[in-house]
Amino acid sequence: MKLSKFIFITLVLLSSFGCKKKVVPESDFEKEVLNSVFVEIVDSIYMDRRIVTPPPMPRRDFKTNKEDTIGYDAKLKKYEHFQDSIKKDTTRILIGVYDYVVNNKIRNEKFDLTPFKNNKKFNFQYTSKFPNELIWIVHDYNSGMPVGTIEISNIRFNKDKTSGIIEATASCGGGKCGRGFEIKIENKSGEWHIIKVFQTWVS
Repeated sequence: MKLSKFIFITLVLLSSFGCKKKVVPESDFEKEVLNSVFVEIVDSIYMDRRIVTPPPMPRRDFKTNKEDTIGYDAKLKKYEHFQDSIKKDTTRILIGVYDYVVNNKIRNEKFDLTPFKNNKKFNFQYTSKFPNELIWIVHDYNSGMPVGTIEISNIRFNKDKTSGIIEATASCGGGKCGRGFEIKIENKSGEWHIIKVFQTWVS
């Protein structure tokens, strides 16, 4: 009786070990997915204040009720020339990334930018390294400040974890411009990619 009981317990233990699969912790899984689509997200939504913020509209002289169109035209021409030079520039684009993921229910550590340090297009830095973006001077392009900021949320996965939704915001700083997005990602053939980007608000 004792022998049969021992055999039974042994078989149960062996079967449990044999069927045990390696389970990736939920936080690590989310991190892997987020890392795989992060650059694609940034490239889809980032705002470059050097390009998206044209010179202020012409000033009106209240005495004559006329606008200074001559001065404005000169500034606009200079701005357009500057835009062309930016588009041809191969220097990495400095983007400020908010240190923590919004609505972070899974992990509390800082969003790790290390995997993207050698990205050829973007130079990602934490926004905490710079003054609050609300006080950035939008038309000051030579201050060494990021051209814009990115903030992302955690991923809301579907039940099977084959697709998910990420909320994100992009700003050019200075409290002058910003946009909100809802981004749908999907796993196709083992790789995660953006499927759709919905703009949810603009300011």
